[in-house]
Amino acid sequence: LYFFFFNYIKHRYIKSVAHEVGFFVVLIHHPLIKSLSLYLFCSPPLSPLTTTSTTFYHTTKWDSKVQLLIFFFIDNPKTLILLVPYKHFFRSFQVSYYPPSMALSAFAFPSYIVSKGVLTDSCKSTSLSSSRSLPSDLGSLCPKPNNCHSNRKGKVNASLAEKGEYYSNRPPTPLLDTINYPIHMKNLSIKELKQLSDELRSDVIFNVSKTGGHLGSSLGVVELTVALHYIFNTPQDKILWDVGHQSYPHKILTGRRGKMPTMRQTNGLSGFTKRGESEHDCFGTGHSSTTISAGLGMAVGRDLKGKNNNVVAVIGDGAMTAGQAYEAMNNAGYLDSDMIVILNDNKQVSLPTATLDGPSPPVGALSSALSRLQSNPALRELREVAKGVTKQIGGPMHQLAAKVDEYARGMISGTGSTLFEELGLYYIGPVDGHNIDDLVAILKEVKSARTTGPVLIHVITEKGRGYPYAERADDKYHGVVKFDPATGKQFKSTNKTQSFTTYFAEALVAEAEVDKDVVAIHAAMGGGTGLNLFQRRFPTRCFDVGIAEQHAVTFAAGLACEGLKPFCAIYSSFLQRAYDQVVHDVDLQKLPVRFAMDRAGLVGADGPTHCGAFDVTFMACLPNMIVMAPSDEAELFNIVATAAAIDDRPSCFRYPRGNGIGVALPPGNKGVPIEIGKGRILKEGERVALLGYGSAVQSCLGAAAMLEERGFNITVADARFCKPLDRALIRSLAKSHEVLITVEEGSIGGFGSHVVQFLALDGLLDGKLKWRPMVLPDRYIDHGSPADQMAEAGLMPSHIAATALNLIGAPREALY
Repeated sequence: LYFFFFNYIKHRYIKSVAHEVGFFVVLIHHPLIKSLSLYLFCSPPLSPLTTTSTTFYHTTKWDSKVQLLIFFFIDNPKTLILLVPYKHFFRSFQVSYYPPSMALSAFAFPSYIVSKGVLTDSCKSTSLSSSRSLPSDLGSLCPKPNNCHSNRKGKVNASLAEKGEYYSNRPPTPLLDTINYPIHMKNLSIKELKQLSDELRSDVIFNVSKTGGHLGSSLGVVELTVALHYIFNTPQDKILWDVGHQSYPHKILTGRRGKMPTMRQTNGLSGFTKRGESEHDCFGTGHSSTTISAGLGMAVGRDLKGKNNNVVAVIGDGAMTAGQAYEAMNNAGYLDSDMIVILNDNKQVSLPTATLDGPSPPVGALSSALSRLQSNPALRELREVAKGVTKQIGGPMHQLAAKVDEYARGMISGTGSTLFEELGLYYIGPVDGHNIDDLVAILKEVKSARTTGPVLIHVITEKGRGYPYAERADDKYHGVVKFDPATGKQFKSTNKTQSFTTYFAEALVAEAEVDKDVVAIHAAMGGGTGLNLFQRRFPTRCFDVGIAEQHAVTFAAGLACEGLKPFCAIYSSFLQRAYDQVVHDVDLQKLPVRFAMDRAGLVGADGPTHCGAFDVTFMACLPNMIVMAPSDEAELFNIVATAAAIDDRPSCFRYPRGNGIGVALPPGNKGVPIEIGKGRILKEGERVALLGYGSAVQSCLGAAAMLEERGFNITVADARFCKPLDRALIRSLAKSHEVLITVEEGSIGGFGSHVVQFLALDGLLDGKLKWRPMVLPDRYIDHGSPADQMAEAGLMPSHIAATALNLIGAPREALY
């Protein structure tokens, strides 16, 4: 009471005070200057503190909505319990005293409080004691715990590789060799789980070195994957991986280790989770930000069917920039179904955003907020538990605990409510995602508590963890080709030409050099779209909006309204995510947004999730859209120039994954605009006309060469435009040839459909003309080499030539 009145008179803004064993903690709130100080009073003074009053926390970012904090010591003067008022619950964690300052120690789970009665062992600290778990102004006051990695240099982790334990040949993995399925992990000790993680990491590195694939993200979740499969029981429990390319450790632990050498190969394992591949893959992924929605659906379905399994959605930090993730969390908070969301925060967009310019951090205020989130009480607990704890102190503190009902939820970390708490998810974290002890303890507690409603566990991981080459250059090791594990050296391509992606970027830079209104937008894909080259040259005219394609499109529409010339570079398959914005916000208003659709057509190892099969179909049906496709890299430069010159309506153009064919480029990389709706004849012939669109033109030329060797001289034309069509060219080909074959690397309903509609309306099908479309089959084509995929699709030059021979009555055997 003496200290209470003393400080009340002295500060006038005291919110609460509590004491035990001669210790007093006073919270002083200064509303006028928006700051908060916590004072620790010792009577008698506690050595080595030299005064009876020590400020151990101060911040100028305190949320004035916070009305009450309760601090008290239990039994041991080294242990301080902080109880934060929370609607319906007390939430607690422990702070341990390390003279001469104070540091955050392990989460004090409510069940631990109940089972032990009190928290007396301040030495049970974990890696959560790291200063990143604290506010920046408090973290600087806290000493590093004893178990910190003392041999870490800069950003790079101490790893097995630093001990010389990575091999060009398969590394020894004695424990992993005994694990075929998660059931085989259940009796392992924590020490053995750590060994398993090391061996699993080595195995991932070795396997990816032979096949290529997504390395960095998979290395970052090794411990998390081990902990998840140790605590949960798939396939009964559901674990969803978002984006899915970090699922390699999951695949190894779920019966697919023997097939890892086939990863991303024809007839081999997918590079993402895939329902048809394993019962442990409960949901297929490849595009970002879907797992919370799918997981919530599974949780609600479970409840409706009276089941009791767990649902865990693992989502990357980059994926949290997409609107769907927040839509799902908002609905999850409303439905209040039990599910666990694990935020895998590796402080990067989980896509290759900077393959040329180094690591690129997540984009936007939401991602920035994650980096500011501080340690949060571990689990929700009924206020009766809090009362039980406060009974050890007695007096008015016991009654005070009953008032927690009056306080708004989410009062955490000195900055007010977090977005996750406001959406209705119970937040835990940040948690060291590479500490098996912490992960197992937290996941076990969350699982056993069976709390009501969704819980979000914020896990901090490092992309490329444990492999120094990937740690130092996580951008270059996000996705890799084959490499030597011992040296980290990736085997370079022998192609003498650059990728179409790079040619596009160079063409856009050339346009921007002469037109200050040209701006570029991408959705967390600076490296993938080549726009990091544009960013380097024009940093104020390039916009990374995060994994938010919907926003990217409408943002571009707004730029167009102000007279700028936006180029929105998005993978063809990712543009599907923003189709309503393309229709409603761009095409309907006839705004001159230019869509550069990368990875059009088949994409090889990334498979059907990234296949750009549908863009021509869904873009060419829009009334105001100009739809184009280059047949080679030189034409790409010209089409970029054409798009820059179109200023009265939207336009789009597609180009494939892979490298150019080696044709001469325009002088100075500056393309020449093409007349809108104007195709061209590449080879004059007779009887048969091949009308190719985009990359398929090269296959048409290959087919013509094969037929010419056998005495058939046919015509090859490059359509260039799907909308508007070159009607004069098509009419001429139809009237002067017996056979017209349209060829495209796209789905049904695309270029060929537009051609046949014109032919029918123009009466050109009323005579003897034979028209045939050659398109991708009406099914998804699995991952594999580009050549294997094209062969399966029936779009190789030999297939085109065989179709032509069949239509003119010549035997196909002439080709062989």
